[in-house]
Amino acid sequence: MTAIKHALQRDIFTPNDERLLGIVNVCKAGKKKKNCFLCATVTTERPVQVKVVKVKKSDKGDFYKRQQTWELRDLTEVDAKDASKENPEFDLHFEKVYRWVASSTAEKNSFISCIWKLNQRYLRKKVEFVNVSSQLLEELPKAEESVPSGESQSVAGGDEDALDEYQELSTREEQDIESMMVTCEYAISNAEAFAEKLFKELQVLDGANIQSIMASEKQVNILMQLLDEALGEMLQSVKEQMDQISQSNRLIQISNTNNGKLLDEIQFLVNYMDLSKGHIRALQEGDLTSPKGIEACINASEALLQCMNVALRPGHEKLMAVNQQQLLFAELRDTFARRLTNHLNNVFVHQFYRSSCLSLPGHDQSSTLSQHTAELTLPKHSPLHRDLLRYAKLMEWLKNTHREKYEGLSRTYVEYMSKLYEREIKEFFEVAKIKMAGTSKDPKGKFGKRYDSHVKLNMNYACLHGSSGKLTGSTSSLNKLTVQGSNSRRSQSSSLLDMGNMSASDLDVADRTKFDKIFEQVLSELEPLCLAEQDFISKFFKLQQHLTVPEAEDFDGSLPSKKPPQAEHKHSLSSEKDIVRLMMNKIFQSIETELNSLIALGDKIDSFHSLYMLVKMSHHVWTAENVDPASYLSTTLGNVLVTVKRNFDKCISNQIRQMEEFKISKKSKVGILPFVTGFEEFAELAETIFRNAERRGDLDKAYVKLIRAVFMNVEKVANESQKTPRDVVMMENFHHIFSTLSRLKISCLDAERREAKHKYTDHLQSYVINSLGQPLEKLNHFFEGVEARVAQGVREEEVSYQLAFNKQELRKVIKEYPGKEVKKGLDNLYKKVDKHLCEEESLLQVVWHSMQDEFIRQYKHFEDLIGRCYPGSGITMEFTIQDMLEYFSSIAQSH
Repeated sequence: MTAIKHALQRDIFTPNDERLLGIVNVCKAGKKKKNCFLCATVTTERPVQVKVVKVKKSDKGDFYKRQQTWELRDLTEVDAKDASKENPEFDLHFEKVYRWVASSTAEKNSFISCIWKLNQRYLRKKVEFVNVSSQLLEELPKAEESVPSGESQSVAGGDEDALDEYQELSTREEQDIESMMVTCEYAISNAEAFAEKLFKELQVLDGANIQSIMASEKQVNILMQLLDEALGEMLQSVKEQMDQISQSNRLIQISNTNNGKLLDEIQFLVNYMDLSKGHIRALQEGDLTSPKGIEACINASEALLQCMNVALRPGHEKLMAVNQQQLLFAELRDTFARRLTNHLNNVFVHQFYRSSCLSLPGHDQSSTLSQHTAELTLPKHSPLHRDLLRYAKLMEWLKNTHREKYEGLSRTYVEYMSKLYEREIKEFFEVAKIKMAGTSKDPKGKFGKRYDSHVKLNMNYACLHGSSGKLTGSTSSLNKLTVQGSNSRRSQSSSLLDMGNMSASDLDVADRTKFDKIFEQVLSELEPLCLAEQDFISKFFKLQQHLTVPEAEDFDGSLPSKKPPQAEHKHSLSSEKDIVRLMMNKIFQSIETELNSLIALGDKIDSFHSLYMLVKMSHHVWTAENVDPASYLSTTLGNVLVTVKRNFDKCISNQIRQMEEFKISKKSKVGILPFVTGFEEFAELAETIFRNAERRGDLDKAYVKLIRAVFMNVEKVANESQKTPRDVVMMENFHHIFSTLSRLKISCLDAERREAKHKYTDHLQSYVINSLGQPLEKLNHFFEGVEARVAQGVREEEVSYQLAFNKQELRKVIKEYPGKEVKKGLDNLYKKVDKHLCEEESLLQVVWHSMQDEFIRQYKHFEDLIGRCYPGSGITMEFTIQDMLEYFSSIAQSH
């Protein structure tokens, strides 16, 4: 292999300025063994180019030649096939995969190591080595043989180290070498002599330098000792002087520091513990009624709070001036807190009496409710809120300084506002109840006049009995009036049976629409009222911070009782929402009760009002939850929604119960059952009400319950019917149900719609077949006997030999049904069908046409039996199919 390397380097790579670093003898895998060499080379010029060259002997075999060359940077993967076992095969992945078999495993490993070394040294993009032992990659490949003389670098990497150690001469070095070569004329012609001369001169210079150094060492030591002594004396002198300067500076610095600290303390106390005379005057006697006075008091209270909350430094509390200032601040705080509390208490009381008409002489109290009776609106308290919000910052100051007074004002506000809202809400709901009860016909207005007089009496009574604001006895009187009003109108306890027996005017859709508007108006008035009050409470009482407040029982106007720390911690509320909800529950404690009372009245007037209430209440609950799921309004409306849903379920249950209790008259024709038409009108009403409603699922469940009850009770009535055939009752009613469901397109009842159609079709066919047996009764019986004999095993052509079914008997039966008799029988049948069917469903022509088709089918069936059982007899019916068509047509036209 060494001789081959020398030959390849000399003949192929040296002429191309390349050096051979690795070689392996290979042949292609899976083919005839044509040996060649893979060579790893680098160029001698920079930048260095690394290549893999395939070399092969010429065809004559006297010299080597390049066959193929690859750049090492194009190599992506080297696959050694097996890292644990000896295997001469390996793959090189260039633009395609080249598979090789080396002459020995050692040569393969040596070549792969050379490739790995070149890749690590020259390429940025690293080649992936697969199935190669890690030891093989960690060790540098050892050159087995040296390259030719003049190129003594090792194959595996010595040349690369030589290239790295090479360093170019600088300009100064080049000039020195040139000047030295000029002095020696033979420097160029005899390089060895020139180099030998340079070496000798270098040895002479080195010796001289060593002797000079050894001679001057003693003198240098003496000089260094003298320098050390002088330096020591100088440093000692400098140290003494610096100590004196440092002591002096330390004393000056201590004095300056103390003076600065004293000045800082004085400035701190003056800046943070001093309250201006204007602020003091505002706290003591500031006007709490005018906007300017309120603003001055706000600024003064904030300044006072800053002075009181200043963080004193250690030792400040021992200063007499600081103690005096703190006493002054505490006195100012208590004085202003008393003034503010008394003023706000007066504001609450004055605003309450002004709003409730209890403190303004000459005011016509009875006119208030009369006005709301016409408009059905709740009084707005935005002026009260606007006036009180001017004191919001002062309330925040009071909360931070005097918690007891703050809580006392909270209880006072809740006490007065709960009374005010209780009176207004009761009056509002009484007006709403009157309007609901007045949806019935009351042309003379006696009911409204009676209520107005009743209200005036109660208003006068309320004005005479202080600030309670309660209309004594108004609720019971209203209930009596409601009963009287309901006696003067039609009964409103709606049901599917009632709806089925009423005309469009009797249903009084206008009344229900009016009720829907009244209920919506009630909810629309309550919602902004509660939201406005809740927003005001949050802003006025500054409830954004965590606050400990009394329980609901403490909002009764009495002073809060002292509780142990454990109980106070137990009853503390940790969030603004809890506090606001607590106050709102006390202020609006009557809303839920009044709403439930109103709902009960509406349900009593007309049970179908629960549909309107369910939709409206669901929408308002959904709106309130979007604003604040945990708010008082959302919680209250959610509780009321449960009652409305319960009434809705009870309404559906009542309809089902009334269907089950329905009885038919034994003497009259059944026709379309009342609860069937009632379900139709209920569905039309419900679809109108629940269009785009949030609680559509509740209606779908009710639909399923009702329609199943309708199906079951239609069958029950059909079975109990004596005058009307069962098939007619089933056919007509299920046809009506199918038409209703097809028109309304209620998706949850698609299965019931298909079932109704199936039942209608089946009973129509059954009725037609059973009825057609009457006009040709003997003929039907004869052919039924024929079919029975055939079924018993008698051959068809032998039926005519049976005594009861011979040809003579057949002719006798056929003669009994000439065309005139058939038409007469059909005419009687038409009249009987007309008596059975009801006019409102208009199924007579449908049934008559189905009978025609069935009659024609039976006629063809009889002819077929005659042809098969009486062949060659020449027996035919007395009438033809065309005759039958004319009979059916003329009968239908004549009626």
